[in-house]
Amino acid sequence: MNTPNTPQTPYYIVYEDRLRRNMLKLKDAEERSGVKIIMAFKANALWKTFPIIAEYFTSSTASSLNEMKLSLDYLGHDVHAYCPVYTEATFPQFLEGCSHITFNSVAQFNKFYPRIKAFNEAHAAEGRRVSAGLRVNPHCSVIETDIYNPCLPGSRFGVDAADLRELPEGVEGLHFHALCESSSVELEKVVDSLEEQFGQYLDKVKWLNMGGGHLITREGYDVDHFVEIARRLRERHPGLQLIIEPGSAFTWQTGDLKTSVLDVVENAGVKTAIIDASFACHMPDCLEMPYKPAIEEAMPDDAPVDHPDHVYRLGGNSCLSGDYVGDWRFDRELKAGDELTLKDMNHYTTVKTNMFNGIQHPSIWLQHSDGSMRPLREYTYEDYRDRMD
Repeated sequence: MNTPNTPQTPYYIVYEDRLRRNMLKLKDAEERSGVKIIMAFKANALWKTFPIIAEYFTSSTASSLNEMKLSLDYLGHDVHAYCPVYTEATFPQFLEGCSHITFNSVAQFNKFYPRIKAFNEAHAAEGRRVSAGLRVNPHCSVIETDIYNPCLPGSRFGVDAADLRELPEGVEGLHFHALCESSSVELEKVVDSLEEQFGQYLDKVKWLNMGGGHLITREGYDVDHFVEIARRLRERHPGLQLIIEPGSAFTWQTGDLKTSVLDVVENAGVKTAIIDASFACHMPDCLEMPYKPAIEEAMPDDAPVDHPDHVYRLGGNSCLSGDYVGDWRFDRELKAGDELTLKDMNHYTTVKTNMFNGIQHPSIWLQHSDGSMRPLREYTYEDYRDRMD
């Protein structure tokens, strides 16, 4: 592997000190609230950073066999599975590898629970067992972006209260997921809705998984309020273990994408700086959500409007017409060779990248707390070729 002192753009860089900062915030919230915090791989799966995370957290949530296996190999063996559907081919492996398995429907529970029951009976002497859960839909929409909202009418996620006349025998936990980079205020709204619709079952189960979307590590998140929500919920339902599975909170603002301007073009008065990375390939959430990431070298959005500035879109280096985002304001003209830092490109970024157009994937680096840098992965033609194998 080529390990130059200074990596060439484009490259992702993850900062160990920022990761540890987030782990300490999460650990503080866990200890004060009594809520078990587990890591969601759907937001980040850079397993070479897991040794840092494992100093604080070793439990995870998995929505695929690959995520489950990644935890078993590199993080920990307390894996909580949730899939919209399990299959005859996949379920035996989930059963062997997980501590908790949550079902999306009563039909899926009825189909597979007998195997959980038989597994627990067969392994009772070893102390091994799997706890079964059921996902419910509180129908409380607090997410503005529809693509991330599992509580919209017509949602395929979770059982409606009207369809759950009684709790199936063997269900030990309930699960909901209704948040996305949300605050404790939004959590409280969902909990209130959940109790209104499903409260009669909370004293019949052992645990409640409140899903992901708890952005505890964001500046200004009210941890005291989160702690109070958990305390009151346990007071109303003594003995109920509370679980959350944040994704973004683990790696929020812990990494950037370093890029270089390759060319500047202008059409109809719009200036586009074409970079050596791609929004479509390397930052797909920017187009899906959509959102405009912060750029370290750009002027802040709240800079005075009378400040001299130069306005540019950024264009990706793929042939997709829509591979651009913007606009940003700069206090100087951009030119080929200028380096730009697209901030907060760790969570929900590297897990969603692709190699459309055969565009090379940026390398991935870790900056240790002492400032030294280590390459985690560099990509080659063979990575593209073998995906098509």
